[in-house]
This record gives sequence, structure tokens and C-alpha cells, in this order.
Amino acid sequence: MTERLQRPSRLPWIGAALVAGTALAGAAAWNRRQAERAERRAPASGRFVEVEGARLHYLEKGEGPAVVLLHGNGTQATDFVASGLFDLLARRHRVIAFDRPGFGYSSRPAGRVWTPSAQATILRAAFDVLDIDDAVVVGHSLGASVAMALAIESPEAVRALVLLGGYFYPTPRVETLFGLQALPLVGPVLNNTVVPLATRLLSRLMNRRMFSPHAVAPKFEALVPRGMRARPSQVGATAADGGMMVPAAFKMRRRYWEVMQPTTIFTGDADRVVDPGRQSMRLHREMAHSDLRILPRVGHMLHYAAGRKIAAVVAQYATPE
Repeated sequence: MTERLQRPSRLPWIGAALVAGTALAGAAAWNRRQAERAERRAPASGRFVEVEGARLHYLEKGEGPAVVLLHGNGTQATDFVASGLFDLLARRHRVIAFDRPGFGYSSRPAGRVWTPSAQATILRAAFDVLDIDDAVVVGHSLGASVAMALAIESPEAVRALVLLGGYFYPTPRVETLFGLQALPLVGPVLNNTVVPLATRLLSRLMNRRMFSPHAVAPKFEALVPRGMRARPSQVGATAADGGMMVPAAFKMRRRYWEVMQPTTIFTGDADRVVDPGRQSMRLHREMAHSDLRILPRVGHMLHYAAGRKIAAVVAQYATPE
């Protein structure tokens, strides 16, 4: 009698899928609770403006010529408060620090690619509502790319640029691997389950890299808390901005010649996040009218180390002639 071949049982695979699904659902629920907890501990302290389907959160203080602050990837407007630059500038200026779309308490509507140009467009609309005109725009890291886009697309709104540790030219970046998080089905799963957990685990390591060679500022941990940066909404925005850094820089680099505003470029010679020579120094060579300030023994978070120098440049540009 011929023995009948037995087909492999599907039960182990079904069981594994159920276990994995349960684990992911549990992780998603835990991350939601942690996000709510983080927002209760660090509630929105500014105001909101609704433009083009987005609700932007911003901090405002002081009187005088307008100064706009744009934070880097993965952080939020309170980064400038933690560094002391926000209050320092507010002594002489009207200072507005925005949470860029998707960060802090600003929404990031779906259905559009949030390139620096797209972010500049929505910020320009916010300028109109908030009566911001002829502003000195200060951008840190990826915020510097948005500041450049603002100067190119809306030159009438930008009086001068102050660029801090910016990324301007396409170079290999580990952030390009974050493109997986932008995929329609895979992205939401990762952003709600695995990535927030990884962000929490790697937070201290990433902070040390940003602040190196200096120690991480205690106020950064207090005012830009890990819980806020690990929320599913924000890790998704961080990944999306990181994933488009190279293509956006590839496209924008052809238009830097259009920037006619006075520009000061700050960079730390010990920056481990953005290469000073391939970014800030190159931009200075290609923008003949720019001023380059190289800060010795300073890393990527240079607004913590050189707040007074940055404020002095802003005051120079903001003072009416």
C-alpha cells in the first residue's frame, strides 16, 4: 500500500502570525498610551494657527523686528528654548519659533510630500496670518533647508538668513534607509510599533552624538523629552524628513544662486551629524555674499554653545538701516 504524502501543516505558521499580530497590537497600544502620557507631561505652551489644512503650533515672545526659528529633524520648537537662544533673542526682537509640520504639536496632513519647499509654502501662509514680514529666519540642521526654501520661494518675506549646521548638498546618509517607513502599509505599522520603541532605546546615544564633543544639555532632556520624540506621529515625520534629505538637496542645490538675502552660515568643526566641509563650507564657497563662522570644538547643537554669537548676527541683520 502506497503511503500518501503528507502536506506540511499550516498551523505553526498561523500560530506564529497570531503571536506576531498580538505583539504588534500590544506595542501599538503601549505606544499610544506613552504618547498621551508624554503630551500630558509636556503640554503645548504656545499658540496655534491653521493654514492650508494644517494646524501649526508656535511659540512667540518679545517685540521688535521679526525673527523666525526653524528646528532640525526629530526635535521641536522648544529646542530653541532649551538652548537659551529663544529668550536671548526675545530681549530685542519679536521671536516666533514654529513646530514644523509633524513635530511637536503641529499636524502633518497626509496626501503631500513634505519637502523643504512644501514646508516653506505652509510657513509662508502662516506668516501672512501672523503678520510676519521681512523676518530674519534662523534654521538649524534640516530647518536650515526649509529656511533656504523660504528665501528662494518667498524672498519678500525673508530679510536675512542665519543657517546653523545645515544640510545643503546630496551626500550618503543613513536616513535614506528610513524610506521603508514611508511605504503605505509597512510604514504605519513600523511607526506605531517598532520605531517608537527603538527611538526610546537609542535616544541617549543619539543625543550624545548630536551634542558631541560637549555633554548633552540637561534642559534639552527636560524641554525636548524622549517621550515626545518617540510618539508615533513624530517618528513618522522624522523618518519622512530624513528619507527625503538627499533628493531634496539634489533638487534645491541648483537654486542656491537665487538667494540674494544677507546670509551667515554657522558650523561646528566637530559636527558628527553633518559634515562641515561638504555642507556649510561648500555653501559658503558657492554663495559669494555669505559669511561663514566656523566654531572650534563645537558639534551639531551649536545653538547651545554659541547662542550669544548667533544672537549678535541676528541683531545685526534685524536692525533697520
